[in-house]
Amino acid sequence: MSELVHFHSPGYFIRAASTRWEASGAAELRRRVFVDEQAIFRGDDRDDIDLIATHLVALSTLAHEPDHVVGTVRIHQEEPGLWWGSRLAVDSGYRRVGRLGAELIRLAVSTANARGCHTFLAHVQMQNIPLFRRLHWHGVQEEVHHGVPHLRMSADLTKYPPIANPDTGWYFRPKRAA
Repeated sequence: MSELVHFHSPGYFIRAASTRWEASGAAELRRRVFVDEQAIFRGDDRDDIDLIATHLVALSTLAHEPDHVVGTVRIHQEEPGLWWGSRLAVDSGYRRVGRLGAELIRLAVSTANARGCHTFLAHVQMQNIPLFRRLHWHGVQEEVHHGVPHLRMSADLTKYPPIANPDTGWYFRPKRAA
């Protein structure tokens, strides 16, 4: 009898969703996280912001080629210079990889920073506040969204150098435990 081997992607592309399968993979991941897993929404979490947002993804790789959408976040400009990040989701099977959420946040804020952002905000679920604080965000105000407590947080833009082309993104290779 052979032992079950768990495959770990050697690395991940962090970039703007640029193909139909990436966009649909991001939408499916959000549905699994926000509808099925967290039960925040019924049926679907999509809204009008999806029509104007830039959708960013973390893609697992197979033979150094993009394979599956394993993380996503969207960003949009509400008014000149005021940007929002929302719907940050990492597939449950990839949350132990480490830094996928952080890498998506870095691309989100850095992309907005290159597009004239003076304020970048997000409504952060309470369990994710420590992650955002480590990434140089500070709390603004506690709020309830879709029946769930959140903290509106603001990013320290000085910690996020502008990235003009999120389509290129980067390849992220996580450190392996010894």
